[in-house]
Amino acid sequence: MQKPAIKQHHHNHNNLTGEHQIGDAGQLIIAGIFALVWLLDTFVFKCTIFLNAFIPNVIRVIVGFILLILSGYLAKSSLDIIFRDVQEKPAVIRKGPYKVIRHPMYLSEILLYLGLLSFSLSIAAAVVWILAVGFFYYICRYEEKLLLQRFGDDYRKYMQEVAMWIPRIVKRQKVKE
Repeated sequence: MQKPAIKQHHHNHNNLTGEHQIGDAGQLIIAGIFALVWLLDTFVFKCTIFLNAFIPNVIRVIVGFILLILSGYLAKSSLDIIFRDVQEKPAVIRKGPYKVIRHPMYLSEILLYLGLLSFSLSIAAAVVWILAVGFFYYICRYEEKLLLQRFGDDYRKYMQEVAMWIPRIVKRQKVKE
């Protein structure tokens, strides 16, 4: 699952900054609940998919595939940077998707669910998606506290320069003291 935005030599993952103790289990539980609700509502009970009548299939499918492709790109490129690239000394990552967002792995999961949601517009699954976004936000904030403890001002500067999930169109202006 998501590893915070630091890396170590690819043979030694012990130096990655920690995760919340329920992070991985929580992600699996959310994935299971989302999949179950989405599948049952979309294909079996069809209780909350009435919005499908208002948005053409072709639009929903195109949007869904775009979101799934973006999700896959973020997941693969983030994992490659964290686990394949060699870096002798742990440091804040500032390349690839980490140049524009601090948590591309969590964003990839959010976009995965959103892509699936666009195929059927299940309100029940959308409620689970909203809960998932809240969970990911909580986990991100927890991990950022650990990263601030480990990297101090370097990570604080990174947080000021790079958005959590939604890339900034306009760079923040530095406040002069």
